[in-house]
Amino acid sequence: MSEVTLAEAVNMALHHEMARDDDVVVLGEDVGTNGGVFRTTAGLKERFGFKRVMDTPLAETLIAGTAVGMAVQGLRPVAEFQFMGFIYAGMEQMISHAARMRNRTRGRLTCPIVYRAPFGGGIHAPEHHSESTEALFAHIPGLRVVMPTSPRRAYGLLLAAIRDPDPVVFLEPKRIYRAVTQTVDDDGAALPLDTCFTLREGDDVTLISWGAAITETLQAAARLADQGLSCEVIDVATLSPMDRETLLCSVAKTGRAVIVHEACRHGGLGAEVAASLAEAALLDLQAPVVRVTGYDTIMPYYRNEQAYMPQVADIVEAVEQVVAL
Repeated sequence: MSEVTLAEAVNMALHHEMARDDDVVVLGEDVGTNGGVFRTTAGLKERFGFKRVMDTPLAETLIAGTAVGMAVQGLRPVAEFQFMGFIYAGMEQMISHAARMRNRTRGRLTCPIVYRAPFGGGIHAPEHHSESTEALFAHIPGLRVVMPTSPRRAYGLLLAAIRDPDPVVFLEPKRIYRAVTQTVDDDGAALPLDTCFTLREGDDVTLISWGAAITETLQAAARLADQGLSCEVIDVATLSPMDRETLLCSVAKTGRAVIVHEACRHGGLGAEVAASLAEAALLDLQAPVVRVTGYDTIMPYYRNEQAYMPQVADIVEAVEQVVAL
């Protein structure tokens, strides 16, 4: 079996689920004829036809709202926003309607929608193409927020998201769309939502991350291992609802935590993780929780974006800081 990229794994999952369930439909800008900006929907229109793979106008409000109407009438729409920076026009429908439909109708109606969006920096994109605003959606009750960081997790988590009866915001870190390959069995096996994944076992420090920053986090853990430090690396994966139990158990073992994310620092999900650890694991912590994040500025243009995003050296320095205390 050949290895596939994260982008190809997304495509595999969409093909599998559309073949399995006739109610699954795909809509968005350029998802049909062009196969998507990142080719994640390539071949879908040719296989399933224009009635199930729909190119929409350049209108994010329409994409988000149409998906709500489809979902309450029995379909399972997978709606793509071309970039996360374009998602804001659709937030009215996502927050006021999709997220509230189960509560509003007292369970009579649900919204089995997946809202997909590539996000994050690192590909030399122009303005509004490099946002990492996952905290906006993680704050909304009724929205599940999922973020894969490898081809296998992209495949399994997307299957689970499509099958979920409630709306899922599925954020795909485009910087690693093609940066790593894995063998992925196209067997239709979903991975669990609302669960962290422990990518590396360790005893000295817990490194907690999500999105493309997982790459630098794992590299930092490998570098620190050469220095004799054992780091446990946890991919949060589902940002809301968050699997706090896995995080607490890890910190109980290591006594230290460093949180790494690309989004800006203020109000980021790292603060929520840190607060959870302070509330429930304070007596286990041997040092303050440290965050390694982006800055509280707009993501800069490509010449400076590497200076914005957390680097391996930044994570190593943070770990050395907490183990010295």
